[in-house]
Amino acid sequence: MKYVLFGLMLSLAAISGVSAQSVDSTYDNSHYKERQELFATLPVQKKAVVFLGNSITEAGKWNEILPGKPVQNRGISGDNTFGVLARLPQIVATKPAKIFLLIGVNDLKREVPVDVIINNYRRMVNMVKNGSPRTKLYLQSVLPVNDTILIEPFRKVTNANVAKLNEALQQLAKDNGYAYVNLHEPFADEKGQLKRKDTPDGLHLKIGAYTIWVNYLRSKKYL
Repeated sequence: MKYVLFGLMLSLAAISGVSAQSVDSTYDNSHYKERQELFATLPVQKKAVVFLGNSITEAGKWNEILPGKPVQNRGISGDNTFGVLARLPQIVATKPAKIFLLIGVNDLKREVPVDVIINNYRRMVNMVKNGSPRTKLYLQSVLPVNDTILIEPFRKVTNANVAKLNEALQQLAKDNGYAYVNLHEPFADEKGQLKRKDTPDGLHLKIGAYTIWVNYLRSKKYL
């Protein structure tokens, strides 16, 4: 697949009869810049455990749930795979012990094709492998949504396209020897929806749900 960068927009070439379309790759907004400026002022921790992603990651009180561990919250609300690609080199340069990556729902919101998202993930994987081969990378599944209460801006995110992305993520993890973390196990109900008790808006998690997340990671011996 070939795509050409025009400023901050990508033009996706036609593939298998699919007509060309523009892909919104923007990420460098004021909040992104503020968070990046904050990260640049923080001390480098040895053998850090990095939680990397968007608003779902940023909202986590990781240091309080994991006291005594060198945890770094590198979530940026609104971020997407393009934004993570841009800032991952700075994270990799610190040689963290572990990176828990969860990104992609904002790409799906913008209707970025799964192939483009996975290609970005593939580049992330290569950055970690080449820049910090001892870092353990955990590819976490994109969470399901609960479409009965899903907030309007995310109505284009469906559990069908989440599943398609996660299937590709699982294969990417397998191909590269990294762990795939299936967060649907603790957070999806019997219908495959994000559990109503754990979400205020069908997309994000309630603060109390982060303990469930961490306990799940512990049960799998990832932490």
